[in-house]
Amino acid sequence: MLIKVCGMRDPVNLRDVDGLGVDMIGFVFYKRSPRFVSARPSYLPVNAKRVGVFVNASYYYINNCISRYGLDFVQLHGDETPDYCRELRRFAVSPVRIIKAIGISCSSDVEKASDYAGNVDYLLFESRCTSRGGSGHKFDWSVLDGYAGNCPFILSGGLGPDDAASIKSLSRPLMAGIDLNSRFELSPALKDVQALKHFLEDLNNE
Repeated sequence: MLIKVCGMRDPVNLRDVDGLGVDMIGFVFYKRSPRFVSARPSYLPVNAKRVGVFVNASYYYINNCISRYGLDFVQLHGDETPDYCRELRRFAVSPVRIIKAIGISCSSDVEKASDYAGNVDYLLFESRCTSRGGSGHKFDWSVLDGYAGNCPFILSGGLGPDDAASIKSLSRPLMAGIDLNSRFELSPALKDVQALKHFLEDLNNE
């Protein structure tokens, strides 16, 4: 299972989380977010893949961040269409994989996610909310029963230190990983390394 920790920017914190063996670390490039990365940190992950999070951004802005931060993934949290995703892959300054976030409140939201098949590498399912970049709350995971697409997905939305057992009990063949953010924070963009470490241990215990 892929483990993504999102919303980071402090160099010491980045180094510590990168040392935990997580698969992806996310950087938010949306100016209205409290986790917005305004300057290149002095440490960037060398073990985890680097993910840039964008909301309705221009190709120019995304390409600039890809180059400056050495991004491996681009995660889209706005109103980006399947066509936008396809063109981004075509015009990216260097090869990147694409994650498209989908806000979920009912089964029809899950069904619409299939429209992105072939244009993204992963979907990210999170709670639908009016703000951009996630709500920090869980959605009803039972609606995932209605997902009939063939694109693997990452589970997001309010996952916290006490959710390891619930996550392990989920049986979804296309669930590729999980996304961790606000419930593992000491303050916006500053992650609780010990909480993450204990959670990963719980997740990996049989």
